[in-house]
Amino acid sequence: MELAVRSRRAGAHPVAGLAEAADAYGQDPNDEILRLLTLAAAEWNFTSQGLAAGRALLCGLPYCRDAVAWADAHFGATYRALWKPHSGLPTLIVSGAEDHVVDQRLWGEDPAFGRPPVLRRTIEGAAHFPWVENPGAVRAAFAELTASLSRAS
Repeated sequence: MELAVRSRRAGAHPVAGLAEAADAYGQDPNDEILRLLTLAAAEWNFTSQGLAAGRALLCGLPYCRDAVAWADAHFGATYRALWKPHSGLPTLIVSGAEDHVVDQRLWGEDPAFGRPPVLRRTIEGAAHFPWVENPGAVRAAFAELTASLSRAS
């Protein structure tokens, strides 16, 4: 999602404890504070219905500040997709309907992502991790992709 859009959304939907966690990480960027920052930001990644399951998932993950530093320097605002689906290659794009992390307009701006055999499936009741919040809909999207592979062979 464009930085300005994320900033406006953050201002309109403040997350309790997030500013403090971000300040702590800025002062001492270590893996444990990164974990705490990620947990504080969980509301950005999950719907209210999926938040408990999402936090449980995030608690068990490893965290690496070096990876975050690399992503900040080489990904983030400077990212431009280099790969595009080409004719004949079935492609599945799964997005949460309430994803506030990745701007889903990215797929609509390039005609390569709108032509067959690209399947774009928006998962209702899900945010950035739709397989956590609505695994049945994600399974259905993959079943649709595999069925298209069977038809193509």
